[in-house]
Amino acid sequence: MSAPEGHPQRSTISHRGRSSVPVANSNTDGKDVPEFEPFGLMPRGPPPLKEFLDIWDVNMLNQPNEINKRNHHTHLYATENLIVRRGQEFQIRITFDRPYKPTQDHFLVEFVIGSYPQVSKGTYIPLRVDEELSGSWRGRVVQTMDNMVTVGITPAPDCIVGRFRMYVAVITPYGIRRTQKDPSRDVYILFNPWSPADTVFLNDEAERDECILNESGIIFYGEASDISVRPWNYGQFEYGVLDACLQVMDRATMPLVNRGDAVKVARMASAMMNSKDDDGVLVGNWTGDYFYGVAPTSWTGSVEILLDYANSNQGVCYAQCWVYAGVFNTFLRCLGIPARVVSNFYSAHDNDGNLRTDIILDENGKVDKERTKDSIWNYHCWNECYMARTDLPQGFGGWQVVDATPQETSDGLYRCGPASVHAIKHGQVCYPFDAPFIFAEVNSDVVFYQRNKNGTLEPVRVNKSHVGRMVLTKDIGKESARDITSQYKFAEDTEEERTVLQKAEEFGCSRIQSTLPPADVEMKASVQDVMVGNDFQLSLEFRNQSDSHRTTNVYISGNVVYYTGVTSSEFILKTQNVTLKPFESKVVIVDVKSQEYLRKLVDQANLHFIITGRVDESGQIITAMHVVSLHTPKLSIKVSGTARVSEEMLVTVEFTNPFKFNLEDVSVRMEGPGLMLAKKKQYSLIPTNSTLTWTESFKPRRSGQAWLMASLDCQALRQVYGHLEVNIQP
Repeated sequence: MSAPEGHPQRSTISHRGRSSVPVANSNTDGKDVPEFEPFGLMPRGPPPLKEFLDIWDVNMLNQPNEINKRNHHTHLYATENLIVRRGQEFQIRITFDRPYKPTQDHFLVEFVIGSYPQVSKGTYIPLRVDEELSGSWRGRVVQTMDNMVTVGITPAPDCIVGRFRMYVAVITPYGIRRTQKDPSRDVYILFNPWSPADTVFLNDEAERDECILNESGIIFYGEASDISVRPWNYGQFEYGVLDACLQVMDRATMPLVNRGDAVKVARMASAMMNSKDDDGVLVGNWTGDYFYGVAPTSWTGSVEILLDYANSNQGVCYAQCWVYAGVFNTFLRCLGIPARVVSNFYSAHDNDGNLRTDIILDENGKVDKERTKDSIWNYHCWNECYMARTDLPQGFGGWQVVDATPQETSDGLYRCGPASVHAIKHGQVCYPFDAPFIFAEVNSDVVFYQRNKNGTLEPVRVNKSHVGRMVLTKDIGKESARDITSQYKFAEDTEEERTVLQKAEEFGCSRIQSTLPPADVEMKASVQDVMVGNDFQLSLEFRNQSDSHRTTNVYISGNVVYYTGVTSSEFILKTQNVTLKPFESKVVIVDVKSQEYLRKLVDQANLHFIITGRVDESGQIITAMHVVSLHTPKLSIKVSGTARVSEEMLVTVEFTNPFKFNLEDVSVRMEGPGLMLAKKKQYSLIPTNSTLTWTESFKPRRSGQAWLMASLDCQALRQVYGHLEVNIQP
């Protein structure tokens, strides 16, 4: 066992000699602004201020049912503070000691963020509400009634995103008198996908609601012909999550002036979601040894992870690609950037830009495992976020790929994107950021090479359609999958695809150029759905496309693999001789017993079959590949009680062990946005055929539809999930 990766302290270098003040890179830092700021030298004693306005109260109109949070779609956030979106007016109500007289009274509403606030940096905004100003922030008096003045404030559509301190200040001939610092008056300003002036504007109401307001998600995994679902609680509105997301930017020491740029925020976060090189949120682990943390397959949502990181300032153990994507999705949605999780089935990891995954065969057509090093992930999850790309030519805005899983460095850090999906589809991989890497993930060829006796490699078979077989995301308003493969690539063997590949080659992404003759014998592999622990049959279909007899000897290699395609162990190796008459089709059945693979299974229970052979008469190589994603049983979730806000309800999770072996050291988790925070329970033993039952009480915190999600996880059985939709009445 190895301890989790460390978190060395960063060395800090003084700003002296380079700038007059340090770069403001923390949302939380900030000195108190004086309550009275004189305009010059003052006579002894307090200034005569009684004749000028005095501020008695400032009402932020911050309740969930009041105008601001409803109009700004922020009423779901579990915080008392006012949360608004930039580029859109919000209101505050100020009570003075007497009626406001516009001709003689002058006051400011000031917004301050970080240390050393400056107007030029957008960290200090003094807003006059009694005159027309040319500034990017706007203020106006909406209504006056007795001593109360309602003020409308519109932040600039490109202003800094973060937590601003707010003051109301009265201007007198002697100086400025302002309210005391009061954290309850702090205002969170977020990106605004409802505003056409904001770079993250998304002009599709249904998609906007899904990618900003939906807290519950489905992440797809498994194998391209056998898709499974993993429920995930994004929980972007839960208590403490917004502050945790702002803390992520602080930990990255991201300058405040950059925090209004969605491209820079997304790129920063793709690095900060992993802890590989920058004290980020999640520690990756693909070894199967999770003694020092939580198994990636055990997590059911982002909330627990982000709150743990915010409280400990250390990376949370452990994550794999869907955990990175799930937490990243929470970060983006929480700050107001439309985002969704995407699963790419058969995802190539190409670090040299040659768009090729190599499988080496010996002279008889058998896989040479010593020399075959490349792997293809059964699936890989990343994120898409929606934004304009003002740094690119017109037409490359919209959905952008960002990936937090640490695979390759980009500009010195483990991060990826944002890269325009439109640019990837059209081969314009010259545009930042990291488009060639993502292009390869969906467009690589699988090339089979035969190693000759003299050591040279000769390409004998190319599969151009295996990688990037399918790209899925959750459908809008549904639990089903939405196929978005066509947004990443044109159909195989079309004129558009050839044009795209030629364009990509101009920028250094080249495919193999060999033209191989079509094989006269075709082979396909298939398997019916298989439950963990069951025997099954591998079906091999051979078709002779020639007018002559054909004989081939095929090697059937079955391997236990991680979902990254890396082989753990080979559990079956068989040979099969097949004789075909002219134009004959024949099906060969290979029996696979559970005892052959069960003891060797690793995380996610994936089996990978590679079938290769040589046609005796023509010398041609034939190949087929098939991934079997073993199914796991489901958790049963039931609720009882009155489904109403603040009424106590009960949730019961049940699981029956269907296997012939006991399950030991079992972890069960459950949670639900707006319903209950994550709870977990350990069971030392679940004997075969016995049933686990766990009941917990909860009180819904808000009305509407919400999901309860649960997971069961242990060394012998991963990825056991269940979820249930609950409709809570007011």
